[in-house]
Amino acid sequence: MIAKDLITDKIPSVKTSQTGLEVLTIMDEYRVSHLPIANDEQFLGIISEDDIFSLNRFDESIGNHVLSLSRAFVTDDQHIYEVIKIVSDLKLTLIPVVDSRNVCMGVITLDTLVQRFAELMAVNNPGGVLILEVNENDYSLSEIAQIVESNDARILSVYLRTFNDSTKLEVTIKINKLDISAIIATFNRYEYIIRASFSESEYDDYLRDRFDSFMTYLNI
Repeated sequence: MIAKDLITDKIPSVKTSQTGLEVLTIMDEYRVSHLPIANDEQFLGIISEDDIFSLNRFDESIGNHVLSLSRAFVTDDQHIYEVIKIVSDLKLTLIPVVDSRNVCMGVITLDTLVQRFAELMAVNNPGGVLILEVNENDYSLSEIAQIVESNDARILSVYLRTFNDSTKLEVTIKINKLDISAIIATFNRYEYIIRASFSESEYDDYLRDRFDSFMTYLNI
């Protein structure tokens, strides 16, 4: 999944001739704190809500001021993981997508990223979830998959979490079975450490809590 597949054209670019007040009105309408600036479709940069509030007068054109995020963008062929990293690092509410001619093709919003990432993680597929703890040197996705598949199931998605002060990995796997008790028993026989397991309803609650925390973070 690459950037051009994530673009929305519902949120417009603004021009350097527009005033700070006009841009703030558009931001409020679309519930974002950033907007791309493009004159004749040529991408010039991003203006943020903070940039506008730092203006001496809201009725001045935004082209009269230096932008704090002048070159924040992704190219149309960048992978969704790269897009997420840039948005996270720069704490953006959207990211413009530009082509090889520096034309602004549209933007990718946080809502779109969350929805598409949920698809990648098979969030909407029914199934159970296991969270394993393994040593970095012992991690083997092929062995984990073999254990799952030996119970007539398959892995829908895998997520690895690392820790700066530890050699342990947290491995979260989504499995296409609601009843994962037999799979848990097999992992126990292989002496895996199971940190948590979730049935469908439990996972829905867990996911909702994580999603609410994520959205709270984004609104900070």
